[in-house]
Amino acid sequence: MRRVLSLIVCLAVCACALAGCGGAESGAPTKKEVKRQAVESTELQFQPPSEGDPIAVFSTSLGEVRAVLYPQYAPMAVENFTGLARQGYFDGTSFHRVLYGFVVQGGDAGGTGTGGASIWNNEPFAPEVSTSLRHYPGALCAAKSPESERSILSQFYFVQALPQTLESELQAQLEAAGTSEAVLSAYNAAGGLPYLDYTDTVFGQVYQGMEVVDAIALVEVDENGKPAEDVLINSVTISTYTAS
Repeated sequence: MRRVLSLIVCLAVCACALAGCGGAESGAPTKKEVKRQAVESTELQFQPPSEGDPIAVFSTSLGEVRAVLYPQYAPMAVENFTGLARQGYFDGTSFHRVLYGFVVQGGDAGGTGTGGASIWNNEPFAPEVSTSLRHYPGALCAAKSPESERSILSQFYFVQALPQTLESELQAQLEAAGTSEAVLSAYNAAGGLPYLDYTDTVFGQVYQGMEVVDAIALVEVDENGKPAEDVLINSVTISTYTAS
């Protein structure tokens, strides 16, 4: 099964590169307002946070995004992210890479996508992958360098995949790899980036403010996906979830 899954990852990443994941090319989907429906699923990321769960509150120039964090599945990624947030590292930074239908990425204080920091004297850390967390829309993930199997320190992204966009060929490959019916059903309904499930770390999930992530994805960008006008991260606050 691992061999089949590795083949899926390889094929999908190559397809993604050809489709222009590194920039805005002609093969990219036409930008339009995203209409998302509630998805009924037993998958963890579709469940509301529980009382006391750790959360991150992103105050941006286009609105607020709230994400629940999963330290039980990605302890290093969560520790690094929350540590940097408490230091104010993300305050005043911008989303430097915005690819409609793919990801909204930030976390580089320089705003270029080439830098970053970690709480461990800027040492990188290996990806933490789990079958409990997937690259569904709204997944909060640690960015990984294409030249390395290690993380890019502080950089993170929100999955902004469009609903009902799982291609039949990829679905067939996932089925052949033994992907559960619950995961297939969730990907079919919500959309997502299943080819990143075993390469990048998912450490959180948006539970409020996905419309803000979608609004960021609609901004004008250059050929490298950098917004023409900065979309700022005013602050990232770490707190705990309290049911209203």
